[in-house]
Amino acid sequence: MSRTQRSLVALGGLIIAATWLYLVLVRPTDWESVGGSTEAIITLVGYVGGTLALLAGVLPTLPARTIAIIPVALILNILLGQVTGSIGIPLYLDAVGTVLVAALAGPSAGLATGALSSVVWALFNPLALPFAAGSALTGWLAGIAIRKGAFKNIFLAIVSGAVIGLITGAVAAPVAAFVYGGTAGVGTGALVSLFREMGNSLLASVTWQSFISDPLDKAIVMLVVFVVVKSLPQRTKRALAPEAQTQA
Repeated sequence: MSRTQRSLVALGGLIIAATWLYLVLVRPTDWESVGGSTEAIITLVGYVGGTLALLAGVLPTLPARTIAIIPVALILNILLGQVTGSIGIPLYLDAVGTVLVAALAGPSAGLATGALSSVVWALFNPLALPFAAGSALTGWLAGIAIRKGAFKNIFLAIVSGAVIGLITGAVAAPVAAFVYGGTAGVGTGALVSLFREMGNSLLASVTWQSFISDPLDKAIVMLVVFVVVKSLPQRTKRALAPEAQTQA
């Protein structure tokens, strides 16, 4: 990775972190008009801008064989995400393709797949675009966890997924709260409404929902990908693992 590419990745991460911190500190609470607020615009610009900087730094470093499998992962993410979102359960399951690429080709490939998934999905469902930063983080964290041994056994895969879900849920909560008023999904929106009825603030309600839905969601995703990866021939895994991190 060149100095320019490293700078772009660092800049993207800094923008995303600063956006998240700003929103958590400001904590807007206007439930009715929050979708058109200044905070919503800051969330959109900060998260999407940071994600684009990450993509600009990472994509040029990926080999052609890795880039070739990303479109399949994008389709898998979008199909599973659309189906899950339409049946009203408080889950997403839209990161299976992202984590699969991360498992086969490493953290950078996972990051790029997660970010691109949200960007492509936004062509059909604009609600997905501001979640690009969280999707990118999911791919990167999954790749790191798998490289460190998360796929040694099924227990580690599930626990790693739950931890990833806690982190990505915290990142995504301000998006759901301040861009969509906490109602970005059918099932998740119902949980947010429940916490609001219990007297919690908008951000607190969305955060509690995220800490319930996201760890369970990512644990299921890691379990599914664990089973898939263990079922693949070693030749296939070696061909798609330029960073030599795939485990038997």
